[in-house]
Formats: sequence, structure tokens, C-alpha cells
Amino acid sequence: MSANNFLPFALPEIGEEEINEVAHSLRSGWITTGPKTKQFEADFTAFLGDPTLESIAVNSATSGLHLALEALGIGPDDEVIVPTYTFTATAEIVRYLGATPVMVDVDETTFNMTADSFSKAITSKTKAVMPVHFAGLACEMGPIIALARQHNIKIIEDAAHALPTTYQGKMIGTLESDITVFSFYANKTMTTGEGGMVVTRHPELAQRCKVMRLHGISRDAFDRYVSTKPAWFYEVIAPGFKYNMPDISAAIGIHQLKRLPDFQIKREQMASVYQEALADLPLELPVNAPVGDVHAWHLYPMKLKVESGIERGVFIEKMAELGIGCSVHFIPLHLHPYWRDTYQLTPGMFPVAQRIFEQEVSLPLYTKMTKEDQERVIAAVRQVLSNV
Repeated sequence: MSANNFLPFALPEIGEEEINEVAHSLRSGWITTGPKTKQFEADFTAFLGDPTLESIAVNSATSGLHLALEALGIGPDDEVIVPTYTFTATAEIVRYLGATPVMVDVDETTFNMTADSFSKAITSKTKAVMPVHFAGLACEMGPIIALARQHNIKIIEDAAHALPTTYQGKMIGTLESDITVFSFYANKTMTTGEGGMVVTRHPELAQRCKVMRLHGISRDAFDRYVSTKPAWFYEVIAPGFKYNMPDISAAIGIHQLKRLPDFQIKREQMASVYQEALADLPLELPVNAPVGDVHAWHLYPMKLKVESGIERGVFIEKMAELGIGCSVHFIPLHLHPYWRDTYQLTPGMFPVAQRIFEQEVSLPLYTKMTKEDQERVIAAVRQVLSNV
């Protein structure tokens, strides 16, 4: 299979508007955090539709999660509950602060943390919980929020997959959590290349995140450099980080955000095609969002049933031979050497996540795919399974 005929697992869709906006930034002389970042933040809050929120642009969702936990005062001896079925960033930022991530199992059909698994992990040291909206399907946040409030536990939603997901009619980012963090990595539902957004309705948390994203300095560099009066003075009020989003990235985000509704329609249509075309095969297909809600369809994660007669790794190899790139989401945390060895984790502690991992395959689903591209994927799946 030549490289020209290979269909990759994911590609971003970048238009002329994004390219022209980036060029404008380059020509303007302001390429780091400045006017376009401020515009992107304002546009993002407007997109979420809740003016009580504040959006803070950062250089990655990982940075955003770190800022969120730091702003909430998480530190040594604290415990933060996270699902084992997630990318390592969800847990690693807990370790940045010297706290302990406590992994929990997930639901068999949604791959999401549940209130039940959360409840069983609560101890006197639990200070925060981080539900992850896997693949773009919202966790059952009502019971999770109620349980967290009952125990005075802070809630940080890892919404890296979840734009523009909704839960009970409300967009993720507008729920009664303390902080929500989105990702704009290259393969997400919209992109800034690298980047993320921290969203909160608590002014004190927003202010702490803004100060800590740029070295703990009391004033934004943009405000200092564009002031019409001498404004060279600043104070370092905490040992902060270098997590700001540059205008070059925000320039992309401004137009990606405008295109997000159309992107979402395309993703929903593509997911629907997969759901119908693959329904008769020995596969467990991903669940749809409840009626009236939105699934962001960042991923299309299906499971190979035992009766398919093929091991997951072999399936991916056969798909690659037919020119189709697939992936696995995720290798759960309890299987990675650092997490496994540091916290003495075993597969038996997370039986559901372990089963999901052994069977899961993610098919390509991105807006640059054509109808013919998707037909190729479907034909390849059918061919691989028919040759077992």
C-alpha cells in the first residue's frame, strides 16, 4: 500500500480563513499572547452561551488541567479521583502538585467514570474528582456533581474530547463544576495546533489561572506592552508556569470555533453511517448520546466481540494492509509502567477497563474524510472480518 493511498487515522481541517488570520498575526508584529487570544477567549465564552463564565486560553489542555488543580489548592497528601481509562495527562498533572491520583473503573458501554465508581474511591483525603467525557459522550454528571457536593469535593471536568457535547441539554463547560478544560490538539473536534481552554464561573479561580499561566506575574504582558502610559512595573506573586496561548494559535481557533457547528454536523453524519453500515457485524458499536443531547464524536471507539474471531492487534494490522489507519483509545493507566509500579495496580482491580482495552479499536472519523473515504473504511472492516 503506497503512502498516497493510505487513509490516516486523523487529519485537521484548516481553511483559508485560518491561514489568513495567522498571516495577519505574523504581519501585525504581535505573535504571542495578545489581541487575538483575547478575542478567542471572548468568542469561546459566547459560544458556550453563559456570560457568567470566563474562558482562559492556554497552550495545552494538560496545562489547563494543571492550572485548574493548582487554583483549587490541590497539593501533597491530597487525593484526586480519575478514571483509569484515559490518557496519562489526566493523572500526571495530579503528580505535578505532589498529590495522589486514585484510579477507578469505568462503565462497560460508555467507557466513562460513574458515580458508583467515584463513590467507592472516596476517602478522607479526597479533594477533587476529574471525570473524563470519553470520545465526546458526556459522563452522567448529575449524580457525580451531587456526590461531590455532598463530600465537599472539587470537580474538574476533563473535556478534551467534549466540544460541543451536551448533558441534559446543557453544553459541557456550563455545568455546576468548578472548572472545565477543553483541548484543541490537532486531532480534536476543533484545533489550534496545540492549545486548550480553561473555563470557570468563579472569578477567584479564573484570576489565579491567569496569573499562574504566565510565571505568576501580576499583570499580563499584553496589557503592559500596549499601555499608553509607562507600565514596565510588575510583581511575581507566585512561582508560576509558562502556559499562555500565543496569538498565532488563537488566530486558528477564532475561525475553527466558527466552523465547529458544521464540523459537528459532519461528525454526527459520519458516526450515523458507521452505526448503520457496521450493525450486522460481530462488533459492539459505541452508544449514541441520549435523545436531545449532543455527542461530540471526537472518536469512533468500537469493540471486537469474541465471536469476531480476531485479536485486536491483528485487526489493526490487517486494516493497515488495506490502507486504513486505526488506533486504540486508550491503553489504561493501570497498564503503564509508571502508574502500575508506583501504585501497585493490577488488571484485576479494573476489570471493565481491562476488557474494553483488549477489544477496543478506533476507526477514522474526521471532517476532511470524504464519503468515498468512509466507504473504504467500511469495506475494509467487512473484508477483514470476513476473512477470519
